[in-house]
Amino acid sequence: MKYYVYIIFSEKLNKYYTGFTENIETRVDQHNNGISKFTSRGIPWILVFYFEVDSVQKARTLEREIKGRGAKRFLEDKKVIT
Repeated sequence: MKYYVYIIFSEKLNKYYTGFTENIETRVDQHNNGISKFTSRGIPWILVFYFEVDSVQKARTLEREIKGRGAKRFLEDKKVIT
């Protein structure tokens, strides 16, 4: 099964959020429809970047790595944003 580790951004809050899921489109829609209480204040969320991995363990590890580094710094290191 494939999993996706994703980073979304809220211009309203000027914040990034990192998570993982089995269905990235559905999950981003959930964030933008207020289903996730934690991210409901930041609507609309924009999908900035995602990784596809082949196990839930790899997804959790990568999510922790990104959160530990900080999503913005992680994206800067990967040259996704400047």
